[in-house]
Amino acid sequence: MMSLSVPATYAAAQSTLIDTTKIGDNPKAGHYIHLRGFNMYYETYGSGLPLLMIHGNGGSISNFMYQVPFFAKTFKVIVADSRAQGKSIDKGDSLSYEMMADDMNALLDSLKLYQCLVIGWNDGAISGLLLAMHHPDKVRKLAVTGARLSPDTSALDAATVKWALDYNSSFDRLEQTDATKNRYKVAKLLSFQPHIAAADLKKITCPVLVIAGDHDIVLTKHTMLIASSIPQSYLWIVPGTGNAIPVDKKDEFNNVVDDFFIRPYKKIEGLDRFN
Repeated sequence: MMSLSVPATYAAAQSTLIDTTKIGDNPKAGHYIHLRGFNMYYETYGSGLPLLMIHGNGGSISNFMYQVPFFAKTFKVIVADSRAQGKSIDKGDSLSYEMMADDMNALLDSLKLYQCLVIGWNDGAISGLLLAMHHPDKVRKLAVTGARLSPDTSALDAATVKWALDYNSSFDRLEQTDATKNRYKVAKLLSFQPHIAAADLKKITCPVLVIAGDHDIVLTKHTMLIASSIPQSYLWIVPGTGNAIPVDKKDEFNNVVDDFFIRPYKKIEGLDRFN
């Protein structure tokens, strides 16, 4: 789904070590790597256990400007522009969440990183689920916010579905330049993908923290379905919020996700539920 493009004015001083206004365009931290037919742009910060961050539809590395300084204090943060977005130019005709999940797997392979912590937001949450499903050696723990399994009203607010369809239709009226074609390729994900069976989430073997706002574009019942379908999951519905939890509730989001990452997963069953 669409991630907010966070203005530089939001970059309040969170860290004296990382200039948040340069996240996503940082020559000191940025790298290109050729993989799977395109040049992927990524940045790395900090040291420790590897933590991969995956942004949402039409977004970029800069969407995590509030998360990078916080988590780089403890972890080695790897944050990449997904295929056909940000600085990761891709001139191919097709795009899917499976392709993007496989791209992230290839990036981690190239960096020789395994058993990573992963944060995914919106489209990045979908890619994160697929990464955990299809490449379990890469994911130690996964936190997803705004994830969905389908593009219709079984998963999304009806107004959001209509908006996405109208947005896709608008490209028919635009001049068909390379830039327009690329934007349309990315936009089509909003209306026509993904198609993940809830039963397939049982393939995920790592602990997963499933997050959404109680006024999210993703329906609460759908978020609950995702959480209940994953064998080792926690569910966090954030009150009084929509889809932009990593921005609107940045401090709470960072602290809760950090706590999830550093504490062992605990299964609470039977009469222990009273405690």
